[in-house]
Amino acid sequence: MAWAYVFLAGVVEVLWVVGLRHSSAAWHWVGTGIMIVLSFYFIIKACEHLPAGTVYAVFTGLGAAGIALVDRLVFKTAISPVQFLFVGLIIVGVMGIKLVTGTAGAEQVNQVRAQDESK
Repeated sequence: MAWAYVFLAGVVEVLWVVGLRHSSAAWHWVGTGIMIVLSFYFIIKACEHLPAGTVYAVFTGLGAAGIALVDRLVFKTAISPVQFLFVGLIIVGVMGIKLVTGTAGAEQVNQVRAQDESK
């Protein structure tokens, strides 16, 4: 479930970044603010079970790749083959981080939490 929170945070990040770019009415700004809060909520929930560095790296990678793809597919922004290659590398990096962060990462988070509770 922790990885689902990371994925949701990345998706919501794309929404609020688009909102920052295209908001013109007050209700657009309210919606953008709600997306920002929701994004951070999902990050916090993910950090309860995964190392914060991993969560942040995957979150920002998903957001950067997602925003680049939305810019290209929705807003018809030009993207060069080199830019496309680097977006692909971000996606590969995110998948790699997920593959190598398994139960060991969750165990480390639980150990730190147990130490903090014992103090």
